[in-house]
Amino acid sequence: MTTLLDSLRQYTTVVADTGDFEAMKAFKPTDATTNPSLILNAVQQPAYQHLLVETIKQHPNANAAELNDALLVAFGKAILDIVPGRVSTEIDARLSFDTQASIERARYIIQQYEQAGIDRSRVLIKLASTWEGIQAAKQLQNEGIQCNLTLLFCLAQAIACAQAKVTLISPFVGRIYDWYKKQAGTSWDETAHAGVNDPGVKSVRQIYDYFKAYDVKTEIMGASFRNTGQILALAGCDLLTISPGLLSELANTQGEVTKHLDAAQSKQAAPEWQASNEIVFRTDLNADAMATEKLAEGIRFFIRDAIALDQLIAQTKAQVQ
Repeated sequence: MTTLLDSLRQYTTVVADTGDFEAMKAFKPTDATTNPSLILNAVQQPAYQHLLVETIKQHPNANAAELNDALLVAFGKAILDIVPGRVSTEIDARLSFDTQASIERARYIIQQYEQAGIDRSRVLIKLASTWEGIQAAKQLQNEGIQCNLTLLFCLAQAIACAQAKVTLISPFVGRIYDWYKKQAGTSWDETAHAGVNDPGVKSVRQIYDYFKAYDVKTEIMGASFRNTGQILALAGCDLLTISPGLLSELANTQGEVTKHLDAAQSKQAAPEWQASNEIVFRTDLNADAMATEKLAEGIRFFIRDAIALDQLIAQTKAQVQ
């Protein structure tokens, strides 16, 4: 018998959603993704504190933003020594509504990678799926900088990303599930909303069907999972980024995975084509209470952790000097 993780690899590229190098070595993902929260958690562990100290010593005259980016690149470089594919490095969430500043930070991060001898083809710049973030990604893609649009909760965001010709999008599953479960309160029926009926799974499937029906080249990477049932229900998605805990559960469970997403099937029942521009994007996003609330909440949480990381860097810098 094979494990669920090995079986899943037949249909989907497995990506590690972590800053933990040992987890990557154990589960051998193709790519890896990080975010401010994951890096903050990782750098507070004794095994990774040396990266923070070394980064500060190597950049004695850097300001807070430069040190933050240098630390993200240090993690990215170490990750690329482990995974054979790509790493996603996130732009500061405080720039989520500033197109030009996001572009400039992305260029700086790519420059740091290239100076370290890493080709830009192995790096994805992560930006929030705000209108401003998507427009920044459009410009960056034109410059040959690949982008991963995160905090994506609805089809309107996905279509705007497709029109911007971004490399990859990360539609969230678990946070959508969280919202609907909270809204339902005591009337929530877990069994009725499990697997393919999970609201987060259904959202990703809607995006997948639309993209495949219209031959959109942008890759779809399901993200933010709460349980393995959500993951298995999206077998066949281009990529899935999975936390170490859920990777371990899949790796330690015997079984065969059923493919649920298939491009040929999506083409047979093509959804209605939708135009997209800034007005349509903002109108449709505003009409979706879940997407509006979770996008705003996600940005706030990432900003909170970015500030905490700034403070940790400042404290460590004072001790080092």
